[in-house]
Amino acid sequence: MMTQLFFTGILIAAGLFLILADVLKLPAMGAGKAMLGAGKENKKAAKTVEAWLMTGAVKLSKYIRMDEYKRSRMANILKASGISMTPEVYTAYAITKSGAIALGALPCLFLLPLLAPVLLILAVLTYFQETKRADEQLREKREQVEGELPRFVATIEQTLKASRDVLAMIETYKKNAGPAFAHELDVLTADMRSSSYEAALTRFESRLNSPMLSDVVRGLIGVLRGDDSAVHFQMLAHDFKALELQRLKGQAQKIPPKIRIFSFIMLMCFLFTYLAIIALEILNSLGTMF
Repeated sequence: MMTQLFFTGILIAAGLFLILADVLKLPAMGAGKAMLGAGKENKKAAKTVEAWLMTGAVKLSKYIRMDEYKRSRMANILKASGISMTPEVYTAYAITKSGAIALGALPCLFLLPLLAPVLLILAVLTYFQETKRADEQLREKREQVEGELPRFVATIEQTLKASRDVLAMIETYKKNAGPAFAHELDVLTADMRSSSYEAALTRFESRLNSPMLSDVVRGLIGVLRGDDSAVHFQMLAHDFKALELQRLKGQAQKIPPKIRIFSFIMLMCFLFTYLAIIALEILNSLGTMF
C-alpha cells in the first residue's frame, strides 16, 4: 500500500509540474541547458537538474532587490570568477537549489520523518555553499595567477633591458602562461588594443583584487609613463621569489600529515599480517597436540 501511494505521489507531482510549466510558459529543457552553458569558460554540458533550477532562478530573479554597492561588488566577483550570471540570477539560483532540497523534506514527513531534519540542514548548507561559490572560484583563480607572477616579473625584468613595449611583453609571456593567467592576459591584451593602456591595466588590476598584481601593474604603468622601472621590477622579483619559497614550504608542510595516514595504514597491515601468522602457528600447534 505504501509503495502504491509513493508512486501515485510521483505521478501527481510530475503531472502538476507539466501543467505549471505550460501555464508559466517555461522554456524547453534544451533551451534551459543552452542558457545555463552559455558563456562558461569550461564548456561542460549542463545537467538536466541544473537546467530546471536555472529556469526557476531566472523567474525568481525578477523579485530580488539589491542595493547598488552590493550588486556592483557581486557583479565584479562573478565576472572575475567566470560565472556568466547577473547578481540577481546568482542569488536566485542559490535560493532555488536550497529550496528544491528543502521541498524534499515534505514527503519525508510522511514516509521517513527522521530524514526531514537532515534535508533541511542540507538545504541550509547548500545555500551558503552556493552563495560562496563565486568567491571560492575567484580565490582559486587569484592563487593560480599569483603563483605565476614571480616568473612573469622575472621575464619583465629581463625584457626591460632591451625593450619597453608593454603589450609585446604581455603577448610574449602569454604563450607560456598557465590557463587561468593566459585567459586574463587575453582579456587584458584585447582591452589594451581597444582602449588606453593605462585604463586596461587598471581594469586588469581591479578584476582580481590582488596586492601582488597591484605592484606589477603599478610598475607597468610606470614603464608606460617613461619611468625607469628596472629597479622596481628587480625588487619585485626578489620579494616574489621569497614569497614563492614561503608558499612552497607551506605546501610541503601539508604533505607529512597525508603521508602519516598512509604510513599508519601500512603499519596496521603489517601488524595484521604478523597477527595472522601467529594465529595460524598457534592453531597448527594446537592441532598437533590434539
